Amino acid sequence: MESIKAINFNNLKNKKITIVTHKNPDGDAIGSSMGLYFFLKKISPLVNVVVPNELPEFLKWMPDTNKILVFETQNRQAKAALEQAEVIFCLDFNAMHRMGEDMGGFVQKLSPAFYLIDHHEMPDNFANYIFSDTSYGSTCEMVLDVILKSDKSDLIDAKIATCLYTGIVTDSGSFRFPKTTAATHEKVSILLQTGIDNAAIHNQLFNGNSYNSLQLLGKALQNLQMVTSKVSYIALSHQELNEFHYQKGDTESIVNYGLSIKGVIMTAFFMENVAEKIIKISFRSVGNFDVNQFARKHFNGGGHKNAAGGKSTLSLSETILLFQQTISQHPELCTS
Repeated sequence: MESIKAINFNNLKNKKITIVTHKNPDGDAIGSSMGLYFFLKKISPLVNVVVPNELPEFLKWMPDTNKILVFETQNRQAKAALEQAEVIFCLDFNAMHRMGEDMGGFVQKLSPAFYLIDHHEMPDNFANYIFSDTSYGSTCEMVLDVILKSDKSDLIDAKIATCLYTGIVTDSGSFRFPKTTAATHEKVSILLQTGIDNAAIHNQLFNGNSYNSLQLLGKALQNLQMVTSKVSYIALSHQELNEFHYQKGDTESIVNYGLSIKGVIMTAFFMENVAEKIIKISFRSVGNFDVNQFARKHFNGGGHKNAAGGKSTLSLSETILLFQQTISQHPELCTS
């Protein structure tokens, strides 16, 4: 495994390249994948993007997302793109299993040159070339850095910039999270100079709610509970999701509401997924409480210090009870 911060893209000319990202892709996953896709298409015409499952509706406005191959529903085409690839770029995830059991298991058996670009902690040792740095707020910012450090930065156009800007905005919480630095804003200024419509991008991302999604948010807020004065959580059952006609992406930012309460330093969002027979969990924190370690220790997950995910095979009520019990093991969450 070779650590990299720059790539000689001339070595990829006319190579068969496939870009992959994690299951349940978010703005940073799709933004980095499509930003790199448009850039690499200027070097090699043989580029594909494969995602494990369908991307959420609020990201489908992005250019050429209809060309993304979905492993779950376009299995034959996705497998062909992966098998034929001489190079596979792995973006915004740190371990093969983050692509899900089916796609992760399939990719693991392949032997192209793997390039990993990611900002999550503790990456697995599977890539030939790795750019891993937890100081970055998004993978999109890392992809932009790689391009800027190459001799092909002049290839950045409005399409590339739109995608990378989208991922930076979503993973930075619209530039309010701690990992947003002066360097982040400097790089964003480069993207803005391509002529992208940043106001329109924000409108597409945050002002496309359906009536049902807002009703679901209302139900989620009604379900908001406090464990201690420093810990909150929200839970949505399968029945409640169905009642408000849940669509992928509808719960994207619900977890953040639990963190907006004065004095709360850690929150969780539990969502029942009957199809996968799991409870999907999102964790958020502020300050020094590390939800990455919390998720790894208690809920088979991980991520970043202040934003992580996990899962449980218990029932929703049993999972919440387990969560409440684990809080008592962390004095910093219990003391006033």
